[in-house]
Amino acid sequence: MKTQKLSLRKIVSYLNNPDEDGGFWLPNIQRPFVWSEDQICRLFDSILRQYPISTLLIWKTKMKVRRRKFIDYFKEEHRRHLGDFKVPDDDKKKCLVLDGQQRLQSLFIGLRGSYDGKELYLDILSGELAAPDDVKFKFRFLDPQSVVFPQIRFKDIVFSEDKPRIIADGIVAQAGHALSTPEVDKIKDHVDLIRETFFNESGISYQELDSIEQATLYKEDDVVEIFIRANSGGTQLGKSDLLFSLLTSSWDEADDKMEILLDELNMQGFAFTRDFILKTCLTLLDQGARYEVEKFRKKGVREDIEKNWDELVVATKEVADFVHGSTFIRSDKALPSYLVLIPLVYLRYHFPSAWSTKQNVELFLLRSLLAGVFGGNPDQLINNLVNKMKEIEKFELNEMFGVIRTAGRSLELTEDRFWAIGYGDVNIHLLFNLWYRDFHYTPAFSGNLPQIDHIFPQSVLKSVKIPNPNTGKMNIMKYREGDRNQLANCMLLTAEENGAGGKSDTPPDEWFKDKGSEYLDRHIIPTDPALWKLDRFEDFIKERKKLIKTKFSYLLSAPVAAAPDQLNTKQP
Repeated sequence: MKTQKLSLRKIVSYLNNPDEDGGFWLPNIQRPFVWSEDQICRLFDSILRQYPISTLLIWKTKMKVRRRKFIDYFKEEHRRHLGDFKVPDDDKKKCLVLDGQQRLQSLFIGLRGSYDGKELYLDILSGELAAPDDVKFKFRFLDPQSVVFPQIRFKDIVFSEDKPRIIADGIVAQAGHALSTPEVDKIKDHVDLIRETFFNESGISYQELDSIEQATLYKEDDVVEIFIRANSGGTQLGKSDLLFSLLTSSWDEADDKMEILLDELNMQGFAFTRDFILKTCLTLLDQGARYEVEKFRKKGVREDIEKNWDELVVATKEVADFVHGSTFIRSDKALPSYLVLIPLVYLRYHFPSAWSTKQNVELFLLRSLLAGVFGGNPDQLINNLVNKMKEIEKFELNEMFGVIRTAGRSLELTEDRFWAIGYGDVNIHLLFNLWYRDFHYTPAFSGNLPQIDHIFPQSVLKSVKIPNPNTGKMNIMKYREGDRNQLANCMLLTAEENGAGGKSDTPPDEWFKDKGSEYLDRHIIPTDPALWKLDRFEDFIKERKKLIKTKFSYLLSAPVAAAPDQLNTKQP
């Protein structure tokens, strides 16, 4: 294994460029690029502060290994459509990045491309350590059409052919006004630092596994193992990424098949992940829900996934369709744990006739989700549930609840737990999916999703002060976060209602004054206008809690086999 060094400026020219030692590419076993704009900016800050950015791991080979390009003009949707960047297989020399994708992709975006149409800029007058972010050099992705001094496009400095002095003079001229001597000196120092940092021939190092000079030393299976070991010790890859790397190494179409399935599942407003699909595959093939790399190394497991993929897809899609079309769960936000669906997919896959005659699944989902049954590490619970299904060959609610209780997980929803659901709680959208049956949860654009709003606005409640017991002055907020965010102060509005010109910070006495009884009933609002006044906030909360409790009293009783009438999804 050799260690090579290149300047940061030079290594970017290797990406996607077959004329530079075959070019650097991404093997198909690599997961999507996951860094955010802020993470990219922090990388560039670290580079200018002379912090080490670790050694890359590269595999040089002529094998026909499936690979893809680095993305220069990156958009969020590219994370889900990696197939658009695939490169035809060939037996030419190439270098595949096994460890370092996030850093190289970030360099490529910042120096050669853009992030969602925005390019990387540096505040050329920054350079002082800024708390609390611990950032010294202020990088930002900005729209080139709206940039003003002191923001300077970073790639222009790195790739300019001019001398540093001329570059600095040009930046000073961009200011459009006279700069102080310290400011001019700072610009010159920064230009010198940037050029020195990105031209330094030891800017970045990489270890090279050479399968060209040593053709028998590294085979594809060896490289997959090296890839797993290189990434499993850090946080860059999750367990599902490592398992998927094993699957794709033996199944050429795995990446495309997975991408198609996730696109189809998520068209209905959900956010299924590769992690969920892999865990489901292991469970359906009776390998257990727990992630273990050894399972994917075991003879026959990967082959079984490929062989049974079409049936696995059908079972998963039917359960997803059922959840979206026949239950109260109509969006990703209302599904705090997708793992609750795995036993249902198992039922559909192994016992399709039992799936077609199932009953009380809605109550199983509701109780399990509201009680947080599938929180923490539920792998053993999933195994126990599917084992019970294998035993009785059907879905039987009391049996499922019995398994859950035996595992020491509570299904009870006490009043304390119910009222703990509030603004920002993981279960509030689930509860509102039950509450608001006529809301459209799958609009064409994510920005049009229904929004949870405070009835008494936060800003209004924060303005209410009480005397400080120490000073006697009126400078302590009367209503703390828990008061403001409680369920009885929340309602669901359409994006249009809550947008510009909508409710926003409008107090309830103004917002409700022209609303009819149907509107008030839908939102369970006390009809006495006197309660809508700020000085009656506590009375409003008390009265609305009574109304909410009446509507959802069935949730506060112990689970029973027969689903209550309130779960009828056709109910308005």
